[in-house]
Amino acid sequence: MLEIGKKEFWFVVGSQHLYGEEALQEVRDHAEEMVKSLNDSSKLPYPVVLQELAVTADTITKIMKEVNYRDEVAGVITWMHTFSPAKMWIRGTKLLQKPLLHLATQYNEQIPWETIDMDFMNLNQAAHGDREYGFINARLKKQNKIVVGYWKNEAIQKEIAAWMDVAVGYNESFQIKVARFGDNMRNVGVTEGDKVEAQIQFGWTVDYFGIGDLVQVVDAVTDEEVDALFEEYSQLYDFDYGDYDKEEWARHVKAQAKQEIGLRRFLEAGGYTAFTTNFEDLYGMQQLPGLAVQRLMAEGYGFAGEGDWKTAAIDRLMKIMAHNKATGFMEDYTYELTPGKEAILQSHMMEVDPVLAASKPKIVVSPLSMGDREDPARLVFDGQGGEGVVVSMADFGTHYKLLINEVDAFEPTEEAPKLPVARVMWTPKPNFHDGVKQWIETGGGHHTVVSLVLNSDQIETWAKLVGLEYVTIK
Repeated sequence: MLEIGKKEFWFVVGSQHLYGEEALQEVRDHAEEMVKSLNDSSKLPYPVVLQELAVTADTITKIMKEVNYRDEVAGVITWMHTFSPAKMWIRGTKLLQKPLLHLATQYNEQIPWETIDMDFMNLNQAAHGDREYGFINARLKKQNKIVVGYWKNEAIQKEIAAWMDVAVGYNESFQIKVARFGDNMRNVGVTEGDKVEAQIQFGWTVDYFGIGDLVQVVDAVTDEEVDALFEEYSQLYDFDYGDYDKEEWARHVKAQAKQEIGLRRFLEAGGYTAFTTNFEDLYGMQQLPGLAVQRLMAEGYGFAGEGDWKTAAIDRLMKIMAHNKATGFMEDYTYELTPGKEAILQSHMMEVDPVLAASKPKIVVSPLSMGDREDPARLVFDGQGGEGVVVSMADFGTHYKLLINEVDAFEPTEEAPKLPVARVMWTPKPNFHDGVKQWIETGGGHHTVVSLVLNSDQIETWAKLVGLEYVTIK
C-alpha cells in the first residue's frame, strides 16, 4: 500500500496582551481543552497540535515560518478566542505557504444570560475577532477555508476533517510523480496537456519511458515470484475459467502477475506514485496490463489509460484525499436512455479500480480487440452505489480547467453475462439531460476520476488553493 508520511495540523489561537495574563491563561486553558477534545473525538483523520498563543506579530510570523519548514505539518487551523488585531497577522499570513482554516467558533455554546458581564464579553468575543481576522485574510486574498459553528458539534468536526484531507492532498500533490509508458493515444485531444505548466501549478512531475524500459524489468521477474503472487490471487478473488482450460487460463493470469511485479518494482525504484499505459505502444509486452494495473490502483497508485497523465495524477491526488476508499479512474462508455432510467455506463478496456467494487471481484480472461496481444486477464465486478463526484481536467491552451460533476451512482440490477469488464453506473446531477449537456458544453473529458467518498466542496477547495479555474455541475 502506498503510504504518506505522518501529518499533523497546528492550532493557533489569536488574542492580545490587552486583556492581561489572567485572561490569557484562561484562553490557554480553553484552547488546551478544545484541542484535547478534538483529538479524542475520533472524527479527525490527523492530530491537532496546539501552539503558543498568537498575541504578537513576531510570534505569529515565527509560527508560520515553522509551518512552512516542517514537512509533517500539513496546515494551520486558527481560532480567534478574543479580538486579535489583524495587522499582527499580516506578515505571518503572507509568508504561510500551506492551507489555512479559520475556525469561527467560541469556547461556550450558549450565552450565559444570568451571569454575563463585560469581563465575559471581552474574553469571549469571537464574533468580534472573526470579523477582524477575516478581513485581513480577504484583503491578502488568502484562499483559506472558513468553518462556522460550535466546535463540539459533530457536523463541524466532519467539516474540519474534510478540509484536512484536502490540505494533505494539496501538500502531497507536490510529491506526485507520473511515469508514462509510451505516449498519449494518437489523435486524441483531451489527453494532451502542458506538463511544465502542470508542474508549476500543481507540483506534478511527469516522465516519459519507452515501453522497452518496463519490459526489461518485467522480464527479470522470476517464476517463483509469479507463483507466489498467483497463490495470493487465489485467496482474494474468485476464478472464472470461462471457455479456457485451467492450465491455459492460469498462464494468461500469471502473465499479469509478472507484469504487476515488474510495474511495482519499476515505480518503487523511481519514486513514482502514478502511471499510464497505452494499448498502441506494447512492443515486447505479452498482454496489455489489466489485472496488473487494477492491483496497483487498489494499493493507491494513480492511473489512467492511453497516456492520460493528467487523469493519472488527479487519480493519485484524490486517492490521497479519500484515503484510497471508493475512488478511481473511470471512462464514459455508453448511455442508458430508457425514460426514467437514464444513466451512463462507466468502464474501461480492463482497468477499473477494484476499490470501487460492491462485491468480491472475479478474475476473467477474455480477448481484447485493441493492442494486438494475447488475451489479458482482468478483475470483473459491479461498482458500488452512493452519492459521488466526478472530476476531469482539460488543457484549454491558455489555462487548465477542472470539471466537477456531482453524481448518483447505483449498483447495476441487470445482468451482463457477455461483458468481460467491471462496470460502474451513475446518473449525473442535476439530471441526466442537463448534466450531460453541461459537461459537454464546458469541455469535460471522457476520462475521469470518480469518488464516492469526496464531495464537490473538497475538490473546489483544492482548485482554489492552486489557482485553478473550475466548473461545478450539481
